[in-house]
Amino acid sequence: MVSKVWFITGTSRGFGRAWTEAALRRGDKVAAAARDVQTLAALAAEYGSAVLPLALDVTQRDDVFSAIERAADHFGRLDVVTCNAGYGLFATVEETSEAAARRQFETNFFGALWTLQAALPIFRRQGAGHFLVVSSLAGVITFPTAGLYNASKWAVEGLCETLAKETEDFGIRTTLIEPGGYATDWRGSSAHHEPRMPAYDALRQKVASAYGGRALGAPEATAQAVLRCVDDESPPLRLLLGESALATVKKVYAERLAIWDAWADVSARV
Repeated sequence: MVSKVWFITGTSRGFGRAWTEAALRRGDKVAAAARDVQTLAALAAEYGSAVLPLALDVTQRDDVFSAIERAADHFGRLDVVTCNAGYGLFATVEETSEAAARRQFETNFFGALWTLQAALPIFRRQGAGHFLVVSSLAGVITFPTAGLYNASKWAVEGLCETLAKETEDFGIRTTLIEPGGYATDWRGSSAHHEPRMPAYDALRQKVASAYGGRALGAPEATAQAVLRCVDDESPPLRLLLGESALATVKKVYAERLAIWDAWADVSARV
């Protein structure tokens, strides 16, 4: 198999780091982007010229375009562009400040948009390319106390489904990666928590009871699934990750269909 050239954002840890290491181990080349380029020193030491470390804040559009251009010039092409940078915002809708909401979308949505826009001319010239865009199970269903995070991932889903339809004739493929619960830093130091309103304490207890005790998967365990996806001649538009993810989605969609069916007469009369 011919080696691939990747551009991956958010490679300091979590999924981005796991997928970067998996690609490099099999002989691919990676332009690895992170806010703190020092976190990539070990990769550079181990893999040498196969990895191009890049300091990047995906909220800065001009910097994203420069990084994509530098990566393409350095390696001569780009085969897989992975939009992975993002973080979790934990707050109810009422608790979320304007500043926090805007920061969430600047990273999770606009950071992906800038990366896609920067790489599109390169992929069109090549007549080929594959976008991997990290969404979430929360981009398909929703979880209370993470409303703006949910919204950012739903926005990414709509963006990328549209992108896939707009660019398939150019030989460009798009896959939304939809992980369930994994032991990334999503709830750790990279997360943001807004000040809590006591009115929602009971809700938070329900959420903790429902989701707090669930076992989390290892990010490294997803690497082979992602590699298989990028190697497939007909990659999926959506790829769920996690043993229980599909069952969860099926349950939620069955509930939605039941509601639409129950109101079908009303819908048809307008």
